[in-house]
Amino acid sequence: MSSGHTGRTEGRRGGSARLWTTAAAGAVIATLAGAVPANAQTGGVPTAGDDRPADPATAVLAPISVEAVAGPPPTASIGTTPPAYAGGQVSRGGRLGALGNRDMMDVPFQVTGYTEELIRNQQAETIADVLANDPSVRTTNTFGNFGEQFVIRGFPVTGEDIAINGLYGIAPRQIIATEFYERVELLRGANAFLNGIAPSGGGIGGSINLVPKRAGDAPLTRFTGSWAQDSRFGAAADIGRRFGADNQFGARVNAAYRDGETAIEDETRALTLLGLGLDWRGEDARVTLDVGYQRQRVDNGRPVVNLSGPGVPDVPDADEGYAQDWSFSKMRDTFAQLSGEYDFAPNVTGHATFGIRDMREDGDYANPTVDRNGDGTVGRLTVPREDLALSGQAGVRGEGVTGPVIHRFDAGVSVLRTTNRNAFSFGSSQAFDLDDPEKLPRPGTTFSGGDFSDLPKVSRVDLHSVYLSDTLGFLDDRVMLTLGVRQQWLEARNYDRNTRSKTETFDQQAISPVVGIVVKPTEDISLYANRIEGLTQGPTAPLTAINAGEMFDPYKSVQYEVGGKWDLGRFALSVALFQTKQPVGFTDPTTLEYDVDGEQRHRGLEFTMFGEPIDGLRLLGGAVLTDAVLKKTAGGTNDGNDGVGVPEYQLNVGADWDLPFLRDVAVSARVLHTGSQYANAANTQKIDGWTRLDIGARYTLQVDEHPVVIRANVLNVTNEAYWASAFNGYLTQGAPLTAKLSVGVDF
Repeated sequence: MSSGHTGRTEGRRGGSARLWTTAAAGAVIATLAGAVPANAQTGGVPTAGDDRPADPATAVLAPISVEAVAGPPPTASIGTTPPAYAGGQVSRGGRLGALGNRDMMDVPFQVTGYTEELIRNQQAETIADVLANDPSVRTTNTFGNFGEQFVIRGFPVTGEDIAINGLYGIAPRQIIATEFYERVELLRGANAFLNGIAPSGGGIGGSINLVPKRAGDAPLTRFTGSWAQDSRFGAAADIGRRFGADNQFGARVNAAYRDGETAIEDETRALTLLGLGLDWRGEDARVTLDVGYQRQRVDNGRPVVNLSGPGVPDVPDADEGYAQDWSFSKMRDTFAQLSGEYDFAPNVTGHATFGIRDMREDGDYANPTVDRNGDGTVGRLTVPREDLALSGQAGVRGEGVTGPVIHRFDAGVSVLRTTNRNAFSFGSSQAFDLDDPEKLPRPGTTFSGGDFSDLPKVSRVDLHSVYLSDTLGFLDDRVMLTLGVRQQWLEARNYDRNTRSKTETFDQQAISPVVGIVVKPTEDISLYANRIEGLTQGPTAPLTAINAGEMFDPYKSVQYEVGGKWDLGRFALSVALFQTKQPVGFTDPTTLEYDVDGEQRHRGLEFTMFGEPIDGLRLLGGAVLTDAVLKKTAGGTNDGNDGVGVPEYQLNVGADWDLPFLRDVAVSARVLHTGSQYANAANTQKIDGWTRLDIGARYTLQVDEHPVVIRANVLNVTNEAYWASAFNGYLTQGAPLTAKLSVGVDF
């Protein structure tokens, strides 16, 4: 079932749709003209005074009118999502924040967009399942709960730092289901200029952008039933229609429900999702509205494991459940996003986006702390939380020419306000054995803060920025230089949970520049270099320091990167060399003063590949080598040690093959390999490297003229038991063998 994508010239330089459609219309006219005899003046019909008989072999055509329909201009973002590359698994580019949608060969960065086709074929349920295809990304759980945290080039990105259509603050906070999105776009590397400061301090090693589904010109009615090991059943509906003159109005509705026991002993997960994507496309304007509701619940979720003392405990069996029966997490996110664009001139487009998200979380968490023998304790942390996020951005994008130079400029503003309300209570610790986990009673409260019935405001954070950039094209875009700067302001207010009075206020600002260059010695080769920064909120000195409560300026991380991309038309390769330096704060063991004097430096070599090199064989994967070194540590104790939770190498190899001897059958296999990792800065706690094998198959058939696709996937075929990550100093265990089956029908 080859996708049939060609991908080589499609969408190059952001998709000059008007030139493309004009050329296409010209080709149609030329073809029609070729069917008319050269001596004909009126479609081959004899004219008055012409006594020659008509040639019976001559085609007589009625008058035909061909009108090209212009698409969005190259300065637009709505409706200009880069097309899929050959093989259909990834796109030709993606959204680069302030720069909009760009082709991969035209930017000095590494960006990969994973498509809806890949998501469906792999039965990916969450964003983590999608990003498992990328060699630069590994997933762990967030501290204390079951949220997905992504480690990109050795630095974290949480759900709060994921954008929807380039807008921060709107995506669900902990776990993001895939049914509402047609693309998962990954930008590798620092991106403070491109996206602004991330709400939760990510964005140093990369960023993630989600593209909601849109109605296509062809009607879509798709229903899917699913089952996943151990006994999770689900159903999903995906319906798309266009209406009005020239299909101006579009609606895409997605609904999904899953519930049941996972392959981990005693663990159950449930999902309810509703999503609506509306759009309108006019001659000079475009508008979209996305509304989503997502509710997830995890009961007896397998927790992360904290460590005490030197060494690391043995890994429990792959499907072992060591959660407490009373532990759970319930997460509800409701969000909406309105976007609009207007073409003030053929090459000047104004754009604006506004979004809102309301969230509620409740949970009892029981994360054990154990020594190398698996002996330790487990307590209870209960945290109800509510967030309200308001986010917006507006700007203008244009193109112009000065002499031999083409300018592509971007200017705009962004704002984000997040208000957090929460309370907490701790339960007493009880003895726990990881090798023989006992079900313990829910402990009583020993310490608490805040009113559970009326959650107090804990913080309000305001992020503002203005940006300006110009991409200069020389020699017919054989050389492209990007220069940009973003001025960012961060204001935060903290409140006491019990008295509800304001305790701290700080106002910080920083400038985030970018310089990038692309050189194309040939049409198919793109060489690039960039210097860009990451920016995160500055730390606050801990209570154990003599300067407790002191707040520091935002962390500035500096990245240098050089690389190259080779587009072979049906197969693409890329390589990147990068270095990122991240400041680190610590308390001096002698003076007991907290300061930002440390540094963690990541140097890496990154290789990726994707495409369909031969008909029916799709490849996807790559490898990353990373040298993460701690420098200027407290007292110099850990200078030269490896960074916590950053493996020296990661490898992904995936293949998807249409069997030539079995029509309409495709099989797939994917290998993930991750090197060993240290769990502490002293490098006395280390987990082994691991390898995981996934396989899949699908069969396409027709039932009463309706396309039906049966998909089967098995993750971790060998049921390998392994610690998947030691990031943040705690352990996350990898999932066991998990089989999935689905049947999708299009009506």
